[in-house]
Formats: sequence, C-alpha cells, structure tokens
Amino acid sequence: MDSIPLDHGSLEHLLPPSWKTQVTAWLAEDTPSFDYGGFVVGDAPRQAILWGKSAGILAGVPFVNEVFAQCGCAVEWHADEGSHVGGPRNVGAHGGKTRLATVTGPARGLLLGERVALNLLARCSGIASVSRRLVVNLRSAGYRGVVAGTRKTTPGFRLVEKYGMLVGGADAHRFDLSSMIMLKDNHIWSRGSITDAVRAAKSAGGFSLKVEVEVQSEEEADEAIAAGADVVMLDNFTGEGVKVAARSLKEKWAGKKQFLLEVSGGLTMDNVEQYVCNDVDILSTSSIHQGVPHVDFSLKIDVGNIEGEGPTVSS
Repeated sequence: MDSIPLDHGSLEHLLPPSWKTQVTAWLAEDTPSFDYGGFVVGDAPRQAILWGKSAGILAGVPFVNEVFAQCGCAVEWHADEGSHVGGPRNVGAHGGKTRLATVTGPARGLLLGERVALNLLARCSGIASVSRRLVVNLRSAGYRGVVAGTRKTTPGFRLVEKYGMLVGGADAHRFDLSSMIMLKDNHIWSRGSITDAVRAAKSAGGFSLKVEVEVQSEEEADEAIAAGADVVMLDNFTGEGVKVAARSLKEKWAGKKQFLLEVSGGLTMDNVEQYVCNDVDILSTSSIHQGVPHVDFSLKIDVGNIEGEGPTVSS
C-alpha cells in the first residue's frame, strides 16, 4: 500500500491542544454525579487486560491513554496503532482474542474509564479498518489517486473519526467549514451562478484556501474551471459517466487551467471500483465512516493478580 501518515510519525502530534478537554467531557457525560460502582470497588490497585475480540485495525491509542490517565491509570500497549488485531489468525490459547494492552491503576479508575475507552476504540478502529480495506481494494484495482472520507461525521466526535480515517490510510478531506471553501448546489442556487459564487469565495478566501465546486454536469464543470475553481466535484455521476466526463475535461483544459477532479456521491465498498479512472484525482465517500461495523474489544480485571483470588480469567 502507499505511504500513509503513520509511516512518517505519530498521529498524536496532529491533535490540537484542546483535545484532552474532549476526553474530560466524555468522562463527565458518563459519570455526571456519584460513581456508585466506584464506591463498591474502591481504590485498591488492580491490573486489567484489554482484549481485541474481532479482526480489525487498531486505532485510537492516544484517546484511550488519556481516558485512563484522567482516571489515574496507566496503559502499556502490546500492539502498535495501525496494526491488524484479532481474527482467525489468533485462535489458540485465548480463543481468538488478542491481548492488546495492560492497564494498571485503582480499581475505581479502571472501571471509570472502561466504557468510554472501549466505545471510542471500537468506533475509531472500525473506521480505520474499513478505510484500510477500501484503499487496498482500490489500489488493487489500479487506482492511483486519493481515497478520502467526507465531513459527514458525528457531532462532537469528529476528531476521533477523522483520526481513524488517517490511521486506515485514507485522506481525511476537509476537517470543517473553515478548512476549504466547498460550494455545493445550495450555495450555487443561493448565489445565482457558479461563476459568481467562485468569485465571491475567492475574494474572501484569498490565496491560501482552495475552492471546490460541486457540479451535476460536464457543462457546470466547464463553468467552474473557467471561473477558477481549484477542485471540481462530479457529484452523483454513474461510473461510466465519470469516465467520459473526466477524460473530456482533462483533455479540454490541458495546458489552460490547473484543477483537480473529485468524484463523490453514493460510492460504497461494493460499487466504487466502477468509478476507477485515473483521470479522477480524488474518490471521496462517507461509507468509510458512516454505519461502519465496530471492532470488538473488552477490558477484564486480571483476577490472577489479586492475592488469594485464584486463576486469571477473561471473557
């Protein structure tokens, strides 16, 4: 597979200074007042094992570390972020589960962080897994362009979902409305024309922001390119329609205007290969982060490390 961000450094270094406050908010949502279960178990030192129970790509390590850090616990990882975990290859002594990490700290802290950590890890790893599979499939089909997600993310959880796309090797696309100027059909209809909308966008965005225009036909694409759009999105075209329009546009504007062609709208794991065409620079789809299956994890107290309690058990 192509070089991905994980090949060049730690993705934790991408996270903004405010990201740890999101973890605090997640913990506050889960324990808004008294921690009754925490009262039951107290603060005796305990050790727990994080198990991977289904196949997938491990993603979300910094978030898990911070959840447990805020609960007074420490995590020792036995697998690298971005690695394959779980599945048939691990059937054996642990019944197909993968021992991914050891978490130590007060019993109350382990159980305070357990569900928040597992939920975000399952979601982030699910996105990374589907992203990786789509990228690999498209490379195998001969596509050399960018495979990207979209902005159709869960409110309040965008950081984790975009992070999962990057771990999986997909492009995260624009992060928010301030990252790039995308003029969709409603913008165009409200402004009156593609040309006028692009000019207005460039007057505000200046030289540092790209302008992307969503179009429904080759004629609209021509207008967007002539107006100075940096990226033109062919939206909801058929696979054959994409190939015809993309080739025509690239030949027509060769040596005259520089632009990127993106294809989006209804692309899924099942149909995306119909759109493989190297006149297209970007294939974007929300199918790598909306409705994806989660990777299954569990956290179990290691009973064997509790004096007088008998053998280690996990489930």
